[in-house]
Amino acid sequence: MPFRKTLLAAAGLAVFTAAVAGQMFASGNPVERASAAGTLPSGWPSTLQIGIADSPGGASAAKSVAPFGFRYQYLAGGVNTGNGWANWNSNGQFATYYIQDSVANSITPVFTYYMIFQSAPGNSQGEQDGVLNNLSNTSTMTAYWNDLKLFFQRAGAFPNNRVVLHVEPDMWGYVQQRTSGDNPTTVAARVGSTGLSELSGLPDNMSGFAKAVVKLRDTYAPNVVLGYHMSIWGTGTDIQWSQTNDATTDQLATRAGNFYNALGANFDLTFAEFSDRDAGFKQAIYGDGGASWFDADDFARHARFLKTFSNVTQKRVVLWQIPLGNTKMRAQNNTGNHYQDSRGEWLLGEPARTHLSTYVDAGVVAFLFGRGADGATCACDANGDGVTNPSAINGNTLTSLNADDDGGFFKQKAAAYYAQGAVSLSGGTTPPAPTATNTAAATATATATKTSTPAAPTATATAPAAATNTPAPPTATPTRTSTQAPPTATATATPPPATASWTATATTSKSSVVRGTSIRMTAQVKATAASTALVDIEVYNSAGQKVYQRYWDNRAFSANTTRSFSASWTVPTNLPTGTYTVKIGIFKPGWSGMYLWNNSARTFTVR
Repeated sequence: MPFRKTLLAAAGLAVFTAAVAGQMFASGNPVERASAAGTLPSGWPSTLQIGIADSPGGASAAKSVAPFGFRYQYLAGGVNTGNGWANWNSNGQFATYYIQDSVANSITPVFTYYMIFQSAPGNSQGEQDGVLNNLSNTSTMTAYWNDLKLFFQRAGAFPNNRVVLHVEPDMWGYVQQRTSGDNPTTVAARVGSTGLSELSGLPDNMSGFAKAVVKLRDTYAPNVVLGYHMSIWGTGTDIQWSQTNDATTDQLATRAGNFYNALGANFDLTFAEFSDRDAGFKQAIYGDGGASWFDADDFARHARFLKTFSNVTQKRVVLWQIPLGNTKMRAQNNTGNHYQDSRGEWLLGEPARTHLSTYVDAGVVAFLFGRGADGATCACDANGDGVTNPSAINGNTLTSLNADDDGGFFKQKAAAYYAQGAVSLSGGTTPPAPTATNTAAATATATATKTSTPAAPTATATAPAAATNTPAPPTATPTRTSTQAPPTATATATPPPATASWTATATTSKSSVVRGTSIRMTAQVKATAASTALVDIEVYNSAGQKVYQRYWDNRAFSANTTRSFSASWTVPTNLPTGTYTVKIGIFKPGWSGMYLWNNSARTFTVR
């Protein structure tokens, strides 16, 4: 880790500068910026918008804070597991209700479609292998395309309202890493061979996959704006971990852009991210040594990558799932739901707006804030501990504004951003206010065109945590915006009772292992009440980098009964020698929240 990063980790906060790369702009009411690459989607707002992760029924409360342009919600759970979004309410009406709530409050709904990895049988494997194997499984992909088609039918029932679909975070990055020469046609994906008439003739590769997404959108929901997901690690080099110089950053971004262009499918936007969890969370819980903290150089590198990608693809960018932590409020003391981070204050806490301007110049058109899993900072009172003002750490001396776990920082800054005047974008429009769609008509239309039910599960879900994006399935039943009876169906995954407490320890078959041979790791897990959970085993090197992972989802536990979970790992022959740490995590099913993290369950040496 570079010396400046070591100092940053020791301080527990980010170092800020007054300007980045000489990009200086005055503040004030909408200010015109230099043209960014690519045109905006038709009807896209003419100003830089802020959005938030928002649960069903939350649109009105969100709008009471600030005139947010967007709210987003995961669609997750797998297409053939019985736990997918289409089953959260009958026949996929979860999406209908969420759109209705959004439209009624003049806010654009964004859905993150995160389904491929959580589908069977790939959900029993490591993440990259699971994704690639599901893509090449005809049965799985038949269910996948029917599931995606159902979403478009639900969204298409609102033809006068813009709906955004963010397609498969992480998948594209894993695919790029498996290509030959960044050519998506070299990776298999079942498309035309699944038998859906709409996809007839499309090739069975990832270019065909991308074209299929566009084809289904064009057929059933022209009102949907499609978002491709670009991973900054898809090239095989993570610019944050590797601290790349300008030339390398440009080269990697160009490769990422060329990979997208080679898909031959015209998505409307690109989604990208910083991180799915606060830097303080990753430092305290995952033991990354502070590598996730951003300083001025990191922000400049990140914006540079986005700008180069945007120029190559001619696509604007939405920055998504931005952590909500800060280093200003006393509530942020690096405990559960109160972890520190620097992204929000870098973007929204600088009066001169030079940082915002740098990202607008890079092609960014919206910032969507939200945590990727329970335990990271929430702009809400997720901890249920009311207003908190513990002793200051790292100079966070500001008194909490409300009971939100971030001390109220995000909501205050979001309201202030709009009060000052949203930053103008080149090439945008001022769309008409959303109009309410007749609820009964929308439901009738969607029901009439409902696709077949996805295939039954073929394997038990198991696999490792997402590197960047762990979805939070819905925490409440959607609230309808009409006088019709509210939905009665809810998400099928049932978390363990709140009263359950957990213990997790680990053993290894050897205290020292020779490279090229195997070691068996066993987690012993116990709950104090009957529960269902996901058990995760991870191995980290001395630099805090994960080198191995295996997990088991939806495992049932009887009260006070220990269960064992074993994983056999063949140590790569090129793995550096040294000390490695086994870490054990206990999560809600589907990675929807964390119950326990044992950061040092066991150590062993590799020789």
